Amino acid sequence: MATPNPDQIEAGHVVAIYYTLKDAAGKQLDTNKNGGPPLSYLAGAGNIVPGLDKALLGQKRGTTVKAVVPPEEAYGPHRPELLERVPRAQFPAHVEIKPGMVFSGRTPDGLPLRIRVGGVEGDQVLIDKNHPLAGQELHFEVYVYGVRPATPEEQQHGHAHGPGGQHAH
Repeated sequence: MATPNPDQIEAGHVVAIYYTLKDAAGKQLDTNKNGGPPLSYLAGAGNIVPGLDKALLGQKRGTTVKAVVPPEEAYGPHRPELLERVPRAQFPAHVEIKPGMVFSGRTPDGLPLRIRVGGVEGDQVLIDKNHPLAGQELHFEVYVYGVRPATPEEQQHGHAHGPGGQHAH
């Protein structure tokens, strides 16, 4: 039986990464390579988009990984049924509503929801409940900064604790 490599990413390991995310045209969408701490996540626990999680499994500390993640393994396809027209009156009267603006709302169940404005037509606002990156192919460049086995508490909570991860409440 092979001995596990503590520097190799496996499901159940806490992984610390620095990343840059670009769209298919090469426009940078996000990065944490700005002098802050790395992002820590629990491999295999759904903490990051599935396609990137899969691409990083088996990689080792100190490596740089380039991964192209299709929408189906990221934020899903853009779903037209998540577009909706609502009365302008449902938005703050003192705010000029413009396409691309994002508002926070709640689902009927009370869960948080981010609503993006797709357009304004008279007294109607077209809102888009899709994730802003839905339907997009994502291009990641990731540097694997650290790998370690997760603690029993992190396994139980389903996420990394400590710097760059989430803390238990």
